[in-house]
Amino acid sequence: MIRTFDLSIGYRRGKKEIPVQNHLNLHAEAGEMLSLIGPNGCGKSTLLRTLCGLQEPLDGKIQIQGIDLDQIPFSDRAKLFGLVLTDQVRLGYITVKQMVAMGRHPYTSFSGILSREDKQCVEESMEAVHLDHFSDRLITELSDGEHQRVMIAKALAQDTPFILLDEPTSFLDLPNRVEMMLLLKRLASEMQKIILISTHEIDLALKLSDKIWLMSPEKNVETGTPAELIKNQCIQSVFHSETFGFDPETGHIIIF
Repeated sequence: MIRTFDLSIGYRRGKKEIPVQNHLNLHAEAGEMLSLIGPNGCGKSTLLRTLCGLQEPLDGKIQIQGIDLDQIPFSDRAKLFGLVLTDQVRLGYITVKQMVAMGRHPYTSFSGILSREDKQCVEESMEAVHLDHFSDRLITELSDGEHQRVMIAKALAQDTPFILLDEPTSFLDLPNRVEMMLLLKRLASEMQKIILISTHEIDLALKLSDKIWLMSPEKNVETGTPAELIKNQCIQSVFHSETFGFDPETGHIIIF
């Protein structure tokens, strides 16, 4: 489980604090795929970085499996969080298998030599995202959708209970966006991981997520199932527009 208590996130410039979101009390449990949605600039990426310890909170605390995050050594955090960022890593002359194997770095010695257990974890991670037959392909030869699956396999090889993804479908066409969201939902359920996705794919998020974290510019995050947030008019309120709306029953986007 991951839980936040009165969490405030943002930035520090010298002695000045610049809050982005305040008083966040959030939680997620194993087996859930959650989508973090909201308008641009409301703090979605900041929240992801703060949750995994890459950015210090302004106030409040984060607990991971009942332990305060600031009490967990940095070396151990790599065994808790797998992070997949928007930027695509296109290293030359590195194969799919070699890239996925980088996820085992927190478990290897300084030599970087993989044990039998490490190698098995790499193989299983590639199989989970249907990349086992791509093992010897160069990263530079992959499509955007294939490359994104490699990065997810790398996060799986890291063998963490939490996987956080920042805009994982941003470079993908529609079929690959749907496939990616379905894959993440399956992995959360089958592997009993918490998978948190920051996304602008509102329609897919409402269709496939177990829970939604709905972030608004007013420094507030509403949480609930897609059906609950649609019924309570929360989605409609945050994404209010004169040109489109949401069906109150299905959540489908309606163009006016």
